[in-house]
Amino acid sequence: MRCSPTFNGSTPRRARNDRRGGAARFAAAAWLAWAGAAGAAGPALLPAEQAFRLSARALDPQTLEVRFNVADGYYLYRDKLRFGVEPATVKAGAPVLPPGKLHEDEFFGKVTTYRGLAVIRLGIASARAGQQVTLVVDSQGCADAGVCYPPQLQKVALTLPAAGAGATPAVEAATAKKPYFP
Repeated sequence: MRCSPTFNGSTPRRARNDRRGGAARFAAAAWLAWAGAAGAAGPALLPAEQAFRLSARALDPQTLEVRFNVADGYYLYRDKLRFGVEPATVKAGAPVLPPGKLHEDEFFGKVTTYRGLAVIRLGIASARAGQQVTLVVDSQGCADAGVCYPPQLQKVALTLPAAGAGATPAVEAATAKKPYFP
């Protein structure tokens, strides 16, 4: 005659091990879900050089065209743009900036910003056809997610065309490391 097993208050060894393994698996799954949710809560931001793509070309020996292609969800501050040219013998004129849009910024108040494509003209003096010049651009922008980037220093090396030769091809900028302590 076979008797049914009796319950003495203890779980059989095999079942107890399965429960511990299940609890550990549950804890690990809960931690992974929490970590994933924490990571998803923050915005996935583009690197500055991708959020604010800079390129330039020489239209003629006295005029540079600077283009910012600002990614969707980002904006560039008009009043944070600074332009220079190297070598020091070449002088940059005042940039001709597009109008931009007024924006109420939580950090800077009412400011003019650029979204999408911003095309800027920059006159240069004391340059000659065929000369290599380096355009130096300081800029700053933010993401709509509420994160502002530190000022960016970018450089573009250009060879000036001969008079009447037409514009040079556009050249993408290289991001230079900006010193934090002068």
